[in-house]
Amino acid sequence: MQKLLIATHNPAKVIELSKYLLPLLDQETKLVSLTDIGLEEEAKETGETIRENAIIKAQYYGDISGLPSLADDGGFMIDALNGEPGVKSNRWLGPRKATDEELIEAVLERMKDVPEGKRQARMALCLCYYNPVMGTLETVETSINGHVALKATDKYMKGFPFRAVHIVEPFNKYYDELTEAEHEQVNHRRKAILEILPKIKEDFAYEPEEIVIETDL
Repeated sequence: MQKLLIATHNPAKVIELSKYLLPLLDQETKLVSLTDIGLEEEAKETGETIRENAIIKAQYYGDISGLPSLADDGGFMIDALNGEPGVKSNRWLGPRKATDEELIEAVLERMKDVPEGKRQARMALCLCYYNPVMGTLETVETSINGHVALKATDKYMKGFPFRAVHIVEPFNKYYDELTEAEHEQVNHRRKAILEILPKIKEDFAYEPEEIVIETDL
């Protein structure tokens, strides 16, 4: 059985990526996570863009495991803050990884004097597929456009703090208050997977061994 590695230490991302990947892959392909294969190491995200970081993570975990890997990197880009938090979203407040609550509070505090109509933002994502055996490297970039809310929603998924303050176009609703059908229309991971899937399937058709997927936002 071939293996595809979802390379992220974020459990919420593993769940979301698996949800979109499983129905699209054949029964001979098994999705595995970093936890499944016992990889606790953290890739050093030294890139200046989300694309550079997605490539770094995909290659790091793919080379260590020997498996084809799918990795992502993302950022919450706020126009009024010159694109911040951006590529450093998780460590926007300093070298220590901030909690969800700290990040939500920081966004609202820094945007408190920005008027409606000038609060545009987007959730950007780059998904990278890397196969260390075939030498394949493919990236896809997508985004979810909207604006920063005046206050956070009470409902949000742990591990995705910026969704709590992101009002999504064209629905004018908080990300985490979208219906399932609305979410399917705008989900950037789903869009990226659909774009990159043909390359994964092409590799799997020629490689009878294992395949790995890695990701990260």
